[in-house]
Amino acid sequence: MDIEQIVMNIIIYSGDARGYLYEALNSAKEGKYDEIEPLIEKANDAIGKAHDIQTTMLQQEASGEPLKVSVLFVHSQDHLMTTISEKNMIMEMIEMRKLINSLSDKLK
Repeated sequence: MDIEQIVMNIIIYSGDARGYLYEALNSAKEGKYDEIEPLIEKANDAIGKAHDIQTTMLQQEASGEPLKVSVLFVHSQDHLMTTISEKNMIMEMIEMRKLINSLSDKLK
């Protein structure tokens, strides 16, 4: 597989993970708590696949095999790190949404 395809896979997996995370957040907003965990698992799986690709590339470079660094490669790394950061924030937001929903229900 060529470097461009490898890099695009990182971007695709990161985008998939981000989509699952926002679906989970929306499910929390709607009070559909049973939908959250499967979406988080899918997001974690996609992040894991992107991270595995990244780790393979790092191992190749560490073993002396030169790595072709391009703007696209840097872009893929940005996508992955942003997704991981968003995951951390979304997990907190889901917990806050659960609390908000609970308090809202008590006020009704």
